[in-house]
Amino acid sequence: MRKYVGVDFGTTNSTVAVAHEDGTVRMVQFPAGQGVVTEIYRSLIYFERVRENGRFHLRSLTGPEAIMRYLGSSEKGRLIQSLKAFLPSTLVRSTKIFDKVYLLEDLVAFLVQQLLRKSETLVGELGPRSVVGRPVRFSSRESGTDDTLAIQRLQAAFVRAGMADITFEYEPVAAAYYYESLLDHDELILVADFGGGTSDFSLLHLGPSFRGRPTKREILGSEGIPSAGDAFDAKIVKYMVSPLLGLGSAYRSMGKLLLMPAWIYTRLGLWHHLSFLKSKETMDVLTSLRAMALEPEKIETLISIIDGDLGFHLHQAVQTTKVELSEKETSLFSFRAPGIAIHKRVTRSEFESWIAEELEMISACLDSLLKKSGARTTEIDRVFLTGGSSFVPAVRQIFLNRFGANRLSSGSEFTSVAKGLALRSLELAH
Repeated sequence: MRKYVGVDFGTTNSTVAVAHEDGTVRMVQFPAGQGVVTEIYRSLIYFERVRENGRFHLRSLTGPEAIMRYLGSSEKGRLIQSLKAFLPSTLVRSTKIFDKVYLLEDLVAFLVQQLLRKSETLVGELGPRSVVGRPVRFSSRESGTDDTLAIQRLQAAFVRAGMADITFEYEPVAAAYYYESLLDHDELILVADFGGGTSDFSLLHLGPSFRGRPTKREILGSEGIPSAGDAFDAKIVKYMVSPLLGLGSAYRSMGKLLLMPAWIYTRLGLWHHLSFLKSKETMDVLTSLRAMALEPEKIETLISIIDGDLGFHLHQAVQTTKVELSEKETSLFSFRAPGIAIHKRVTRSEFESWIAEELEMISACLDSLLKKSGARTTEIDRVFLTGGSSFVPAVRQIFLNRFGANRLSSGSEFTSVAKGLALRSLELAH
């Protein structure tokens, strides 16, 4: 049976869905060890140096296998995360891994290739055609960003991975295709898709009257911002973790008291920058700062986290706290590693004050979309929320305030985009 493929290549997670002629959609489920399977393929690469026949060579793993190998290794290799966040940056071209330089395009192509190959071993040959998700605007905190460059890099990666016929679709529009498959009537719908690096919004008409048309739905408008789940995580690191690792503390140099360099802690909060801190230059700086610090034990803990490649573990602890704060009013942040123990209680109100800037950006982007499209809030039949950060109460409250609870829908928060992309692939083929 012919397959119609949808690929949601994400900053943090990726998913693959396959639609069939009868309209059914199947998510690819990847083995995650001990009989566990997952629909989530972590968008990361793990490099380790392996000695065989008296010679060292690099081994690279991706997705669930990379995580299992990383967690099981006593001597940590290099964990590369959030490559999608670098796609639009004209300043990021390569990185050095164990003395070998890799171009960004090579790393993205390898990750995409492994994602597709693993999918084919599980569901059979995918074929040369797919619909691939893209944000309304690519996210990059680097200066010098180019959205066209991001698309070119991503398309080249899929071509090198064997997927030559690619159609790109906005991720919130893809989520709308999935939602439409559940409808028996037409609606004007607002879709809000919260990923790891971007928050994207689309307003469109859909339903049985539009289903099956070879052209796109009547899209009234799309908007996006380069801020989402990763930015929320970074605020937890900035306000709760980094002060325990030296942020705001002082060191003495040439008779003067100076604050610890802020750029170190900025990178600590951005998961796709964390691995870049483990360079000789940065480690030399930290060693020097430790010797001059008024609180050297904090800098020592920071060095241990970077040198021990504990970024993934730190990220997991932050994620746990963020999820708990979506369900409870308080959470105990807990991060343990050899020689390191960080425990601190945080409240939901504190977290919401930390992400106030991001919440305002979401509100402003939403208002801009409604203004540009000329749609009034009373005209919108349904608001469909998808993506991990749609669970954050303060995020949901933005939509509750404007549309009320009776018009909010959600579901398949981590898979709706891939399912919609697969349905779009099926539609385009007919």
